[in-house]
Amino acid sequence: MKKVLSWIMIAALMLMAACNSSSETAGDGKDEKVTIEFWTMQLSPTFDDYINSTIKDFEKENPNIKVKWVDVPWADMEKKILAAVSSKTAPDVANLNPQFASKLAELDALVDMDEMVDEKTRSEYFEGVWKSNTFDGKTFGIPWYLSSQVTMYNTKIFEEAGLDPNKAPQTFDELAEVAKQVKEKTGKYAFFPPLDGSHLLESMVMMGVDLTNEDMTKAAFNNEKGLEAFNFYVDLYKNGYIPREVLTEGHGKAIDMYQAGQLAILASGPQFLNQVKENAPDILKVTKSSAQITGSTGKLNTAAMNLVVPKQSKHQEAAVEFSLFITNAENQVKFDKIVPILPSIESALEDPYFKELPANPTPIDEARMVSASQLKDSEVLIPPMKGYEDLKNAMNEAVQSAMLEKQSSKDALAEAEKRWNETLSK
Repeated sequence: MKKVLSWIMIAALMLMAACNSSSETAGDGKDEKVTIEFWTMQLSPTFDDYINSTIKDFEKENPNIKVKWVDVPWADMEKKILAAVSSKTAPDVANLNPQFASKLAELDALVDMDEMVDEKTRSEYFEGVWKSNTFDGKTFGIPWYLSSQVTMYNTKIFEEAGLDPNKAPQTFDELAEVAKQVKEKTGKYAFFPPLDGSHLLESMVMMGVDLTNEDMTKAAFNNEKGLEAFNFYVDLYKNGYIPREVLTEGHGKAIDMYQAGQLAILASGPQFLNQVKENAPDILKVTKSSAQITGSTGKLNTAAMNLVVPKQSKHQEAAVEFSLFITNAENQVKFDKIVPILPSIESALEDPYFKELPANPTPIDEARMVSASQLKDSEVLIPPMKGYEDLKNAMNEAVQSAMLEKQSSKDALAEAEKRWNETLSK
């Protein structure tokens, strides 16, 4: 039944995209008073003051435009926006990540920002991050806030394991050695790879694996290099060096274990240290930060959140204008000072907040500095692609099958390749 409903929804979206692709455009005359609806993902009530004040500033500069803010729980956003688009009640601006937004872009349901935003303004954003919102040659979103992963680690566990508390692993090879030593010396785990998200695919790219051919029509990972990267996690699991819960739990479990003192390394965005600060202040005190762990390529990953404008919006120009306002350098720095995230506007990194540690810095301040320092060298490693969720799930299920010895790694990788090729050829 779920599959039938999904296909019905997709059919409805495709029909709507076709109907709206050339009709309901701006109509945002300077003298016309309009109201645009702005959806965010789980920013209320924590960021009410910031969002409301930013909207107020925008409305003051644009007296003919009123913004109605609607906050949607993270877990509900995909379902709600699909339902809204299918019923022609989509918001004018929506806060999505590139992978999900690409589902709507695949249906040609979002405006092309390369057409709506002038070249000078586009150049203010990090080039790689702007390109991460590209699907089929069109840019479907404006980058908002970023998170560049940092290696945050428990120095006390490092000392217990006989490791240098001032030196975190820099590569996956070093990480494997640390995982072995931590487990054998302390009984605890070094790290928790979340296999419910994009972590596996991102790390494979860092290890030099091409996921697809250049035009993204065929899988390209079923080779010696792909098998080696695949086996990195399979071998760690079989040797008992990563928790068994990786098969059933995700990133949230990694945070829980870290703040419980059962995990030596939390590889994540600095913003998650706020959670550690609240729940486990003693763990925060012994936390240090280092650069993101990478592979032979030296590539660093960044996660991006963006703003998109559905084609069915009757006020596209106003919606884009608001999106550019809330993502400008000044407003992004204000947001970044509330929560340890990073701006998508390159000039915003020149703010002293990202360059100078305060007196008596906290571990959160230090993590923010590490994250900001590597942002210019970071990129979104998994570009929007057709059927991304199916592709990601196929790879994650394959590695879990190999971990449980239901299949050999070679057979599991071949099965993932087959599923990817079937999805990409549709």
